[in-house]
This record gives sequence, structure tokens and C-alpha cells, in this order.
Amino acid sequence: MKKIRLKVTIILSLIITVSISVSAFAGNVILIIGDGMDDQQISIARNYLVGATGKLSLDNLSVRSNVQVLTVSDRFPKHPVYVADSANSATSMASGVVTSQGRIGTTAGTDEDVVNIIELAHQQGIRTGVVTTASITDATPAAFYAHTNSRGCQNPAMMVNAEFYPRVFVDCSADLKSNGGKGSISEQLINSGVDVMLGGGLKHFTLPSEGDGDEVIALAEQAGYQLALNPKQLDSIKKGKLLGLFSPSTMPVIWRGESDRAAEHSEMTWPGMIHWSLGEAIVPEPMRCEQNPQFTDLPTLAQMTDKALSILDSDKSDFFLMIESASIDKQAHYRKTCGSIGELKQLNDALDSAINYAQSHPDTLILVTADHGHAAQIVPDSSLFAASPYPIYRPGHLSRIITPQGHIMAVNYATTDFITEEHTGVTVPLMANKMGQGLFPSMITQPHIFNIVKDYLFQKD
Repeated sequence: MKKIRLKVTIILSLIITVSISVSAFAGNVILIIGDGMDDQQISIARNYLVGATGKLSLDNLSVRSNVQVLTVSDRFPKHPVYVADSANSATSMASGVVTSQGRIGTTAGTDEDVVNIIELAHQQGIRTGVVTTASITDATPAAFYAHTNSRGCQNPAMMVNAEFYPRVFVDCSADLKSNGGKGSISEQLINSGVDVMLGGGLKHFTLPSEGDGDEVIALAEQAGYQLALNPKQLDSIKKGKLLGLFSPSTMPVIWRGESDRAAEHSEMTWPGMIHWSLGEAIVPEPMRCEQNPQFTDLPTLAQMTDKALSILDSDKSDFFLMIESASIDKQAHYRKTCGSIGELKQLNDALDSAINYAQSHPDTLILVTADHGHAAQIVPDSSLFAASPYPIYRPGHLSRIITPQGHIMAVNYATTDFITEEHTGVTVPLMANKMGQGLFPSMITQPHIFNIVKDYLFQKD
């Protein structure tokens, strides 16, 4: 009797061992990031794309949460900073570590490299991909494969005393190869082992690598990457490692305001110069969104997503794919409402591609979130106080968009009166398909996204 029980125990143990081995990986993860995509940006796009009572694909995702974005001071890493940039917030999602503004995969103050989800995936033999409408070396994509003390060090020529913003210089001399570092972000990409990289940023790869006569793009080919520089070349590649670079820097957006108009200041008639209560406020003329003529011979975000999914699925192994719609943020910086709407449309279309893939691959977890909030508020086109005898106007810059439904949607930008708007410190959404059920509560901090992805990719039953 004991022998029979022993045999049964051994058989059960073998079954359990095989079960654990087979299910060591739960499935694929597709993480979609809308740069600067807070609820205001989603509402603006929804109103324009499907109407106030319509629903985006984003709205139909069944699992929802809110994400508190965390940032710390570089000088005092225990001190909170209440507004993030894309570098530190993407580092939170990629590595689970709270760091300071501008850092890519490194700790605040101590400048130590932190392990990211792509590095962990490669250790487990999981394939990886990064798709973006920005330069592939920009802050959000870079945080998933690179480590440097400044997001500005995107190519070998930008490592020391490089002007990143007007009269703002970056210094990544500690990351130089000659100083024992990993080199610029474009050089690190080549050594990252990421299977599929698609986006803009060609100019960062046409420079000589540090200490090497070869351009970075030549090193990519030596590392086994197939290059695609236009949609036709992209279509022709069916498997293997792929690097697609479709514009010199950030890819052009699909939409713009009429004649590329941005939000504008309201104006006061001359009596207002005598006293604030006199005269009349003249608001900007309404405008429609139109196709951006610069978006020609370029793949859409959905097309790049489809190609990445096809390549990553070609050997039927598990994968992690990060997809970024970058110019929700970049267009909001320049108060270009139509550009942000078009870019959010691109994200929604890419989400449709991910959902279609997940229908035939039901173990795929889809997560959609943002790295931080941004300037842009929907405000009344006619002020609540319009009946008063005083001139009422919006401080900041106002765009008045004529929606396809024939109504005017007013969007105000007022974080700064400088040439560019700034990010905001609002919480951002997190949405998931049904595979996300039970994986996270109704409120999390941003580093927890890293844990969600890691636990799903490497989860054992």
C-alpha cells in the first residue's frame, strides 16, 4: 500500500513540476504609453473623434485604475517633486525605481544603473520590442533599454556640453565609453538586444560611434539588425531583428490646426488698457483640424505596431512590447490641440491592433497608461460670467476647435507664458484588457506598473 502511495506521490510531483515548467511565463505583455495623456487629453480627443457621448477603444477596456506619478529631487533623493518629466516617469515604469527628472534608468543623486524590464526579459529568453512616434532615443523609449544621467545624451556628439534646451547644457561624460560608461543612448540601443525598434531618430545614428570610425547605424547592421527607412522596406521584413528609423527626429503628427495654427492669446480692446473692467475681450477665431502635409511616406503607429507584433510572434515565444504615442505631449507643449488629438487617435488605433492580436492570443495582457499629465483644459466656450458687464477672457492661450459635430470645443493652456507649456502633477489613468483583472487595485503608484508587467511575464502558477 505504501509503495502505491509513493508511486502516486511521485507521479503527482512530476505532473506539478511539468505544469510549473510549462506555465513559467503567463503570456505576452503590451504596454501602451500616451505621453502626457491625462484625462483632459483623452476627453478632448473623445469629444472630437467620436463625440461627447461616443466611446474610444480606450473607454471599452474593462479594467481601470489611477496612477500617482512619483518624482524626487536629484540633490535630496528623499524629497518629493510633484511634477515629472518623461525620463524619470518612464524609468519608474521600466524599472520600478523612483528617480529625478531627466534621468534614464539611473538613480537620483547616486547615479547608479537600475535593471529594467527588457533586461530582465532577455535573461529569461523573452523577446522584446519598442515602438514610438518620437525618436527611438527619446526619453520614454530610452528608459526601457538605456542608462544615462541625462535624457539629452542621445548620440555620441551630445555627450559633453551639449545644448539640449535653449541655453541648457547636458553633461554625460561619466557615461562615455572612455570613462567606463555605456556610451550614448543610440549606442546603447545597438547593444541592448531589443528585437524590434521602430520610430524616428535617424539623425542620432548617422554619427561615428565613440572611439570607432563606423557610424552607429553601421554598427546596428553588424549587430544583426535589418534596417527599414520607409514603409516599403518595413513591409518587406518578415522576421529577425529590426530597426526602423522613419524620420530624422520625432515623426510628424498626422493632424494639425488650420494652417498649423496653435492656441492664441485673447486680446483686449484699448479701453481695457485704462482699466480691467472696461472694453471687450476678443477671443481667437475657431478652427478645424486638417491633415498634416508633412506626414507623407511614413508608417502610422498602428502599422508599426502590427509589424512589431508580427515579428515578435514569428517564433511563437512570449514577448514584451512597449508602444508610445509621443506627441500628445510634444504638441501640447506647443499648444497645438489638433496635433495632440491626432496623436491620441494614433494611440487608439494602435490599441485596436493590440486588441485584435489579443483576440487570437488570449494570454496577452494589454496595459494603457500615461507617463504624466500635461497642459490643456477643456473650458466653457462661453464663460459662466459672460452676462456680466465686464470683459471676460482666458488667461494663457486658447484654441477653439470646431468638432466634426459642428460645435466649438474650447481648450486652454496656461502653465506658462514661455514658448512652451509644461507638464502637470495630476494622477494619470491605467487601463487594461480582461487579463488585467485582479492584477492591481483602484489606485497605485507608478513604479507598481513595473511590478505588474514583471509578475505577469514571469509569473508561476
